[in-house]
Amino acid sequence: MNVLGVRYSYCNKSRNLVSLVYEKLYAQFGNLKWWPAKTPFEMMVGAVLVQNTAWRNVEKAIANFGEDLTPQRILLLTIDELIEIIRPSGFFNQKAIYLKALTVWFEGYGFSIEAVRLKPLEMLRKELLAVKGIGKETADSILLYAFIFPTFVVDAYTMRLCARLPINAGKSYDAVKEYFEANLPVSVDVYNNYHAVIVENAKKFCRKTKPLCVECPLNNVCERMGL
Repeated sequence: MNVLGVRYSYCNKSRNLVSLVYEKLYAQFGNLKWWPAKTPFEMMVGAVLVQNTAWRNVEKAIANFGEDLTPQRILLLTIDELIEIIRPSGFFNQKAIYLKALTVWFEGYGFSIEAVRLKPLEMLRKELLAVKGIGKETADSILLYAFIFPTFVVDAYTMRLCARLPINAGKSYDAVKEYFEANLPVSVDVYNNYHAVIVENAKKFCRKTKPLCVECPLNNVCERMGL
């Protein structure tokens, strides 16, 4: 099954491995249709709130907004009011500041997804990385899932996958990102779902401790089962 829709030459081992991993994870999990959010702005908020916490805590914080999670409301809330709403996500003092800063950046585009999408990807990435509290993973998540730009997201689960198989993509965020982008078709859909299935597999099988290697869909291509 070639879910990437691309015919790969066997002389490119890196590309074949990246493709094979995705095909196996896709066969196991399908299209997970990430990011779980009602609106692009809710996705942006979630990308900040999920820093250093579990997603279930983010869901509690987002639920506290009720039906009024808008950039206009974020700007109108005082820091103390915002802190109380997002308290379940942890690190709420910092995250309240980060959300304010991100919303001010978005205000510069008139809160318009379309206006943001008129700008080049690399320029937007630099702008987001200059926003307080927005690191590379958060910036790429926002660009991919909220603004639909083809930029691969790397997280701790991606690093774990690379270390265990192994995929010799490098040790830094930028190196791993560039490696996957170089060995995949430039596709929002592929980048979106590849990140999603890596996360899902890491949570269900390729756990940090006590991985379930026998059940893992990658067990016949992983050289470090149980590590």
